Amino acid sequence: MAIQSLTDVPAATTDLLQSVFAERASTAADIGPGFSDAVSAMSAFVLRGGKRVRPTFAWAGYLAAGPTRSDPERLLTVCAALELVQACALIHDDIIDRSDTRRGFPTIHREFEARHREAGWRGDAADYGEGVAILLGDLALAWADDLVTEAGFDPEIHRAVTGIWRSMRTEVLGGQFLDIATEASGDEASVAAYRVMRFKTAAYTVERPLHLGAAVGGADPDLIESLRSFGTDIGIAFQLRDDLLGVFGDPSITGKPAGDDIIAGKRTALLSAALGTLDATDRRAAEVLRGRVGRPHTAGELAETLAIITDSGAVTAVEQQINDLVTTALTTLNASSATPAAKQDLTGLATAMTRRKY
Repeated sequence: MAIQSLTDVPAATTDLLQSVFAERASTAADIGPGFSDAVSAMSAFVLRGGKRVRPTFAWAGYLAAGPTRSDPERLLTVCAALELVQACALIHDDIIDRSDTRRGFPTIHREFEARHREAGWRGDAADYGEGVAILLGDLALAWADDLVTEAGFDPEIHRAVTGIWRSMRTEVLGGQFLDIATEASGDEASVAAYRVMRFKTAAYTVERPLHLGAAVGGADPDLIESLRSFGTDIGIAFQLRDDLLGVFGDPSITGKPAGDDIIAGKRTALLSAALGTLDATDRRAAEVLRGRVGRPHTAGELAETLAIITDSGAVTAVEQQINDLVTTALTTLNASSATPAAKQDLTGLATAMTRRKY
């Protein structure tokens, strides 16, 4: 489909992904029926959900440049590749977090655990499910790399795109490592939480997609720097909003239990802010909160935990951080040489990303 505005990008990306999976289906079938079924499950996982945020930001970066080069079809290929990187990250993240569901369906590792159990196969069903999911996440990343390599950009743009792509892959994997290391070590420092947000979320959700699109559009270095700064601020604000929703979000909207991040032991900026304040003002409340991190709650305990966090002023502080980041990002954007239409589109995206309810 032809892309007339940013609202067309999600559907166009999904259409291209469908074609990618269809083209590769015969190769999977030649390898074996079991593998073909596994690839079909991964394809379904990619196609049935997601807002296509990364492709949308990539296209916005392209439009911001007032493209001096016309490569929309090739850029759309990169958009599809971004969604495959996202699939890899989600599939592996669900294993790490031992998540049971994703977007209202069983996670990939749980799906194949159930298949193993239903078939009465030998060995441990959970180990099998995790093994299959690891391989399918790897496959999604490999296919993403294939798409970027085969996009057909001229040599100059190809070098720029692949350089950005290499950095993005390393950043998201490094950010995921920092996340699990921070959780395992119990690091409560705000700098640790912000480092995770910077690399696990902001870089590959907003900053690098904008960078990719701008590079394809022929943006000058100053505009690229402005877009990357905007992307970093909005990406961190997006994750801060996610931190709030992960504790205080409405389960009927978010699909996650109230207090989910606390129960899961996530070392978020929200938790860091609460503990930092309570250590100075209410040591008993600080110790109660520490004792609740990473374990199940009764209804009464959950209500008390949420009250402790709220009373600490952490929610207000995080909301202020979100507002400050959005203000800084929009100031940077408006001072840049991005096209007026792109500034309007990116302002709308920034608002939607940081004010969402799910």
